[in-house]
Amino acid sequence: MIHFLRLIRVKNLIIIALTMYAVRFFYFTIGGKINVDILFEQFNFFLLTISTLCIAGAGNIINDYFDVKADKINRPDKLIVTKYITKRKAIIWHWILNGIGFLIACHLSIFYHTFWYVFIHLISINALWLYSVYFKRKFVIGNVLIASLTSLVVLLSGFHFYHVCSYDLHPILEAKISIPQSLDHAIIYWKNLFLDAGNFIFLLCFFAFVLNLGREIVKDMEDVEGDKLLKAKTIPIVLGATSAKWIAILILSSVPIFYVSFLSLTIKDHHLVHLIATLPVFTASILVVLALILLIGIQATPKNLKVIDKIIKLAMLVGITTPFYWWIL
Repeated sequence: MIHFLRLIRVKNLIIIALTMYAVRFFYFTIGGKINVDILFEQFNFFLLTISTLCIAGAGNIINDYFDVKADKINRPDKLIVTKYITKRKAIIWHWILNGIGFLIACHLSIFYHTFWYVFIHLISINALWLYSVYFKRKFVIGNVLIASLTSLVVLLSGFHFYHVCSYDLHPILEAKISIPQSLDHAIIYWKNLFLDAGNFIFLLCFFAFVLNLGREIVKDMEDVEGDKLLKAKTIPIVLGATSAKWIAILILSSVPIFYVSFLSLTIKDHHLVHLIATLPVFTASILVVLALILLIGIQATPKNLKVIDKIIKLAMLVGITTPFYWWIL
């Protein structure tokens, strides 16, 4: 069982589940809910999360299935397929998980009278297969595809919310606050800003895409030797490690730059209060800056790149805790 959990990347799946429930928590706990049977919605959103995790887990399995040769060089200590789980069992589990995910999508599409759940799940299943078989070894396309699929998780959660119900702002959120001067007012200000027109979804999609795109390039830098064996045309192989490093730096730097710029342009006064109100996003930006400093200043060895990879993943995890942080405050 432990090897199966490692194969489907259970830690990454937990982050996906947390991301989806952060979206739901933000809208249903902070935004309020109307015109929805809460028991049905809770159950169906749970099913939606399970189907997403099944398809993501199946994608991880098929990725390892086709990467056995490279993983023997890149990650010999983490090799699972052929070492602990046979290729035959891996492909069976791949289809089982995809089957579960697709059947749940069919249920949701029938229940909510929309084809979108089936369509998005079919797109994801096929995209993950094509990524593992073909696009992963292609220049840039594989990186963009996997980052886009990560953003699709957020969009899928947002689609579910807007399709299932509408919301009314809590009365306290309707207050017109031009220059918040206290922490409570600052949090109300940001809640209003993010609830408006799905801003929370779009911002979360942006951060998910950018952080995952930068992380994928860092992982490609780490996996150069094994990828060469597969004749892959990743950014580090085609352009060189130095160019890949600066491309990753350019992409990742957009996160702290966006945060600081947005804060500076939107807020004209009481910046410390707003820093505290957006502490998870601020912390995530600091972690990204730390990753950037390490990328610039240290030797790009597989060990060092693994540390940077973990810091970026931690930044993602911290950023999506924002709704829970506001609820606690």
